[in-house]
Amino acid sequence: MDLKPAHAMVVTPHPDDAEYGVAGTVARWTSNGKDVVYVVCTNGDKGTSDSNMKPEELAKIREEEQLAAARLLGVREVIFLRHPDQSLEDTADFRKELVRLIRLYKPETVVTADPY
Repeated sequence: MDLKPAHAMVVTPHPDDAEYGVAGTVARWTSNGKDVVYVVCTNGDKGTSDSNMKPEELAKIREEEQLAAARLLGVREVIFLRHPDQSLEDTADFRKELVRLIRLYKPETVVTADPY
């Protein structure tokens, strides 16, 4: 973990959500020298039409894809919380995880998705 402050923290439920929602903005920030950190909440172990794909194998693939996309965009760091897909709940423990990261990285901007 690189604990120097970040310009922005992008918090997403699943691997690849950031690229669908805010990749253009992230590319602009990083091209202007701003540090961006991603926080990916779930491990991406669901959501394939391949019935032979094991969830742990899919999660590994999704993590590798997320790291590759982040490198391409110039994201400084990707933090994987690795909660199982489809299991995120608004709990005190989950909020504590996110608050801890915000306090550690002190981002000027936090970007996330509307859950609805």
